[in-house]
Amino acid sequence: MSSLVRANALGHRFPGAPMLFEDLSFDLLPGRITGLCGPSGCGKSTLLSILAGWVEPTAGSVETTAVHRVGWVFQNPYGVPGRSALDHVALPLIARGRRRRGAEARARAVMADFRLTEVADRPFRQLSGGEAQRLMLARAVCSAPDLLLVDEPTAQLDLRTAETVNDTLGAIAREGVIVVIATHDPHTRKACTDVIDLGERMAGAGAQ
Repeated sequence: MSSLVRANALGHRFPGAPMLFEDLSFDLLPGRITGLCGPSGCGKSTLLSILAGWVEPTAGSVETTAVHRVGWVFQNPYGVPGRSALDHVALPLIARGRRRRGAEARARAVMADFRLTEVADRPFRQLSGGEAQRLMLARAVCSAPDLLLVDEPTAQLDLRTAETVNDTLGAIAREGVIVVIATHDPHTRKACTDVIDLGERMAGAGAQ
């Protein structure tokens, strides 16, 4: 059975604030990249959290079919300062019981897709902001998610590297993963197959 995420008349508000957005209905399908677009404060990150099941919407519901593993990439990269880049990417596989040698081989292959081969053995604290961001993407991909949620993946990247990331996310979607990207980057928006413009759906001021 193919994975599916269906949003039914979603709406959300924070305590004491007007509705952030309302009456959002859409389907998320494997093989497609959906961009959540709009200005800062329109609810992109909030909607990602709702889709992940971390936040209960004020109105509406999210239904999932055959979604067993969710990958999440935060806007701000985080890691263990003294552990290598390779350790960060291999960890999800090792945690699921894969032998270290096989996990590291798979991790190196995924890191190559994100142009991280040369930093594989470098400690996290020595990575640039762009390298750390790509590392978080590689780690999420290595966990083989059915649904991949990405918050501003190109915010800290130069144009060339951003294009590489967009192309890689497209390839991941074509492998059957549901990919959802929150972005204000016009280049990333163009790389999406579907766009939900939350700036057009804002229901009030005071958005988070």
